[in-house]
Amino acid sequence: MKKIYLLFLFFLPLSLFAQDDDLLSLLGDEETIDYATASFKANRVVNGHSIENTAKGVLDTKFSHRFNPLRQGLYDMFGLDGASIRIGADYGITDRLMVGAGRSSYEKTIDGFVKYKILRQCSGAKTMPVTLAYVTDVQINTLKFEEPNRDNKFTDRLSFTHQLLIGRKFSSRLSLQLMPTLIHRNLTSSPKDKNDVYAIGAAGRIKLTKRVALNAEYYFVPDGQLEAAYVNSLSIGFDIETGGHVFQLHFTNSPYMTYKGFVTETQEDWFFKNDEGKMLSGVRFGFNISRVFTVVKPKLD
Repeated sequence: MKKIYLLFLFFLPLSLFAQDDDLLSLLGDEETIDYATASFKANRVVNGHSIENTAKGVLDTKFSHRFNPLRQGLYDMFGLDGASIRIGADYGITDRLMVGAGRSSYEKTIDGFVKYKILRQCSGAKTMPVTLAYVTDVQINTLKFEEPNRDNKFTDRLSFTHQLLIGRKFSSRLSLQLMPTLIHRNLTSSPKDKNDVYAIGAAGRIKLTKRVALNAEYYFVPDGQLEAAYVNSLSIGFDIETGGHVFQLHFTNSPYMTYKGFVTETQEDWFFKNDEGKMLSGVRFGFNISRVFTVVKPKLD
């Protein structure tokens, strides 16, 4: 009996270890869903949205500047003497739903948006090749009416944006996205301008180092929608991540940071000729500074 008892004590731990090993093996074989993350370092590429969202319970404050054109030279400190400014904040209601609002110096515009991830790129138990997000945005021009005695309506101040973001993270270094966009303006500067303006955007990110990425963003507006000689917005820059901050430093030909502004009202191309035939540049320096704060801490399982 003593021998049987000793054998039992010897084999019991081995048996338990084998059972644990079997359980771990089963868990390892169970397929999980692996969602793509960090396709871009911030929820903006430059001016427009990226496919990234602010996480649930996180407040993302943003300070953005677009300076005067570099061609002003040393007298204007290469454009730094003047700037268009936007201050805003974004909040993640869930990991798929975020809201935000801001105020710009251009036309003293107040803007607000809702952004929702319809699809999320993933692999494993479920496969989805792209991320699909929808952004709807309203912009309010709060400048005083030029003719206060006219029958001015509040609705004349409103513009709206509807945008789809279709993006894919191809590797840890490369992400691309397309942005079909509709801008609706209740009031246009000319009767020949379309109230509804359709545009298509394209953007990309190349990771250079662990904390630095190269971003580019371009919005194309087909001809026949705008009477004035507006041009397409092109922006190129670097994202630099430093813990809780993301610094986005870029060069762009658009001084505006609302969709109505940079999609439909960009006035100078990167390179253009003036009326005298002289070659000029509309490039200007700008930046976004993003600082995140955890408002609601996630619950631990």
